[in-house]
Amino acid sequence: MDKIAGLHIDRALTTFVAQDLLPGIGLDADHFWQSIAEAVRELGPKNRALIARRADLQSQLTNWYQQNPDYDLGAYEAFLREIGYLVPEPPEFSIDPQNIDPEIAEVPGAQLVVPVMNARFALNAANARWGSLYDALYGTDVIDQTGPLNPAGDYNPARGAAVIAYGRAFLDQALPLNEGSHGDVQSYDVSLPLSDPGQLIGFTGDRDAPTALLFNNNGLHIEIQIDAKSAIGSADRAGVKDIVLEAALTVIQDCEDSVAAVDGADKALVYANWLGLVRGDLKVDLSKGGKTRTRRLSKNRDYQDLGGQPFALPGRALLLVRNVGHLMTTPAVLDPDGHEVPEGILDAFFTAAAALHDLNRPAEERLHFRAGSVYIVKPKMHGPDEAAFTAALFAKVEAAYALPAGTLKIGLMDEERRTTLNLPACIHAVKDRIFFINTGFLDRTGDEIHTSMAVGPMVRKEAMRAEPWIAAYEDWNVEAGLRAGFAGRAQIGKGMWAKPDAMAEMMTAKIGHPKSAANTAWVPSPTAATLHAMHYHQVDVRALQGERAKETRATMKDLLTVPRAQPGTNWSAQDIQAELDNNAQGLLGYVVRWIDQGVGCSKVPDIHDVGLMEDRATLRISAQHMANWLSHGIATADQVMATLVRMAKVVDQQNANDPTYQAMSANLEGSIAFQAACDLVFKGAEQPSGYTEPLLHAYRLKKKAAV
Repeated sequence: MDKIAGLHIDRALTTFVAQDLLPGIGLDADHFWQSIAEAVRELGPKNRALIARRADLQSQLTNWYQQNPDYDLGAYEAFLREIGYLVPEPPEFSIDPQNIDPEIAEVPGAQLVVPVMNARFALNAANARWGSLYDALYGTDVIDQTGPLNPAGDYNPARGAAVIAYGRAFLDQALPLNEGSHGDVQSYDVSLPLSDPGQLIGFTGDRDAPTALLFNNNGLHIEIQIDAKSAIGSADRAGVKDIVLEAALTVIQDCEDSVAAVDGADKALVYANWLGLVRGDLKVDLSKGGKTRTRRLSKNRDYQDLGGQPFALPGRALLLVRNVGHLMTTPAVLDPDGHEVPEGILDAFFTAAAALHDLNRPAEERLHFRAGSVYIVKPKMHGPDEAAFTAALFAKVEAAYALPAGTLKIGLMDEERRTTLNLPACIHAVKDRIFFINTGFLDRTGDEIHTSMAVGPMVRKEAMRAEPWIAAYEDWNVEAGLRAGFAGRAQIGKGMWAKPDAMAEMMTAKIGHPKSAANTAWVPSPTAATLHAMHYHQVDVRALQGERAKETRATMKDLLTVPRAQPGTNWSAQDIQAELDNNAQGLLGYVVRWIDQGVGCSKVPDIHDVGLMEDRATLRISAQHMANWLSHGIATADQVMATLVRMAKVVDQQNANDPTYQAMSANLEGSIAFQAACDLVFKGAEQPSGYTEPLLHAYRLKKKAAV
């Protein structure tokens, strides 16, 4: 550890700061670390007080639940207001963030979330601004994959024809012609007879023989690429080789739930990848078939308008970064008394310093923050006081770096119960910085279970989606955002599609997100972003927001309805065991990779061998649900342990082909991952807000020390 400004700092971080982070941005190391030390000294006690407030409110709630087992909602709401869990709504107001990029303020579209700790994933996501519709259709189940349309082999012409037909049908919907269908077009040029001629905005190549035509629909771009000599174009009557969609408009480079960063070396890697993206020099060498190629950030895309004047469109998704929340501290930096500093404070200073490498460029040369704002998504905040604390922290960072006030924008994740119930007040607390709110069903469910742990046994996990609070929560978020003036100024987002291989199902279900008047929604991959982009061509979200702003669907009554099982519910032994099996298998499948391999987010097979994107939010639900059933005697400790032991064997079998995998079942007592999983369940009720991070971090550090 190095000692600077009274702080004890992991050498991996001091080296990174001196050699990579600070050169070129006009900051010296002493000022950098002094600024962090000052923030820790001034804001650290406030951070701790906010966490203590969470615990105090939870204690009061638990006591009240135990004393009022048959409460009515009126008395419950009155109690919540009495203790300050519910606060008064602010008077009518509108948010007023300045210098917001159009990808956030004006254009609805898909949002990709990716662990920034993985450089390849981070680059793929940043480059997912544009995606091949043909590739997305050919390689997924959106088009039937059985019989004559099977994608096996190098290329199936029958499947290719089905892809082309699907693409033409999409064009008919997004870019309708005066008459006829795109399927009948013999050639594409600038004289294409569109119903709305204004949709054609540019081309590449020669005007009389373009290599691509560029269109705009609902603010999103579509590029029809033309090459009659290409493998695909030669089989197309109009010579079309691909339809390319503007896909992931924004990407959250995640430092939080999808990474496993527990010490200075891990944090240095997280920050280094973010820095590389911001500077534009991050690269990854990929080997395939004996050849190595280097992946870098995509360049802008050049076109001519119909008058022959050149213009360009961004080739990369607009970068957002998710910092950690207020709960966790990190051993990477210790305060003068030897205590770990709040990790969220560290994240704010590091990620903002990296952003200076782009902000300090002339506006016309910036790769990312073209409007002059840096977009920081802040998760796991509980109520308006915690939102206000984030604003104070960001102001501290701006002062340290001589940035204009309001440069650092706040993405407020509505994923904790106290934030949901007080969402208007939370938004008001950061109204000049806010650029984003979203719903996160997974963490929100984990907090719902933990907050009301003492009320009684919760319904089964799958039944949770039908509970009244879920629909009210989704509606409440949209309504609060629209009332606060988000339309045309900020994003209202919806949560992740967790089945990356089930794209046909996604195409049926996820159109509900733009139809809800949300102008963005999370996707798990560049392919999913390309496919989900079609939904924003089908739904004019901006028009819908104007209509939706006049509606009120959510009620406080529904929001306060706890998803407990109805009195007298008598699940069968088979139902109880099936629920335990499902929870334990998913929990173990995720934890073993987190602890043993340091993988914070991956596609984990569920109990039916269906790959699901898992992160700490999904883990939080499984752990809290098992802890809830344990605490109310639905299952016994012996039964839960037997289930974990049995499911450890299942998870080992599912990972048998991974040469780096370390089996749990052969030595349960010696498996650090298995011990972590057990603690997440058996100590689940006592974890702060039901979060999994404290135990995961402790056991990952133990594993790294053992290795």
